[in-house]
Amino acid sequence: MFLFATLTEATQYVNFQDLMGEHSEVAFSVFGLPIRWYALAYLAGIFLGYGYLLKLIAQPGAPMARRHADDMIFYAMLGIILGGRLGYVLFYNFEFYSQKPLDIFRLWDGGMSLHGGVIGVLIAIWYVTRQEKLSFLRFCDYVACVVPIGLFLGRLANFVNGELWGRATTVPWAIIFPRADALPRHPSQLYEAGLEGILMMAVLAFFFWRTDARYKPGFLFGLAAILYGFSRFLVEYVREPDSQRQWVVDMTGLSMGQWLTVPMILIGVWLVATAKRRRQRVEPIAGTDSVA
Repeated sequence: MFLFATLTEATQYVNFQDLMGEHSEVAFSVFGLPIRWYALAYLAGIFLGYGYLLKLIAQPGAPMARRHADDMIFYAMLGIILGGRLGYVLFYNFEFYSQKPLDIFRLWDGGMSLHGGVIGVLIAIWYVTRQEKLSFLRFCDYVACVVPIGLFLGRLANFVNGELWGRATTVPWAIIFPRADALPRHPSQLYEAGLEGILMMAVLAFFFWRTDARYKPGFLFGLAAILYGFSRFLVEYVREPDSQRQWVVDMTGLSMGQWLTVPMILIGVWLVATAKRRRQRVEPIAGTDSVA
């Protein structure tokens, strides 16, 4: 601690408040009601993702029509909000909310789990595909290509909010987050935006547009799980663990976020490894071209 304090005094680090302002989490106000960047990131992620999904399903052999995509957006929004919130309650702060269950509904106070949101979206996809008799895995493949947009915007919103900061460090690009303490810390939110957002988007786009991966049910979905899993696992080493789950790190050496990514990686590896054997003749839901 003394080393960090000494280096902080000797080196000029960027202070988050100087960079983003004291109330950076509020984008603007409407009739006195604060509109937060986090809410705007959710909305932008959903609408931009929907636009990209329409572009994907316009290609030959798509597993859904536009009406299916329309239904999916509605149920996915419910899945993200309900799954993300319940995931945070169960995975990260169950002790607190078991004492104050009504606070679960205080979404404006923050607290969302990406792992919970993923589970919520998968339930939404299962419901839509079951109702419409569509391929669950191929539906997941297309949705997976869209997910990095939301992840990128969400992580940027985490940074703007000055939350989910990294561990103390002396790297030149470290930032002081006053909500944490006076120590320079990794801007881990930006690392995640780059890995889970930009890199994941680029890799999935390459395989979708440049290869026949989208005709192998589960391949793109599995690849997304691997990319996200490894990205989150690695960033957790420089991200400050949730204080209420520090005991997980103390007992196991891994954070709760890392433990939750392990099954994602394993499932992703299995889906990618077995995708080729699931390939079959694809009859399009929209359009006229079949793909062998």
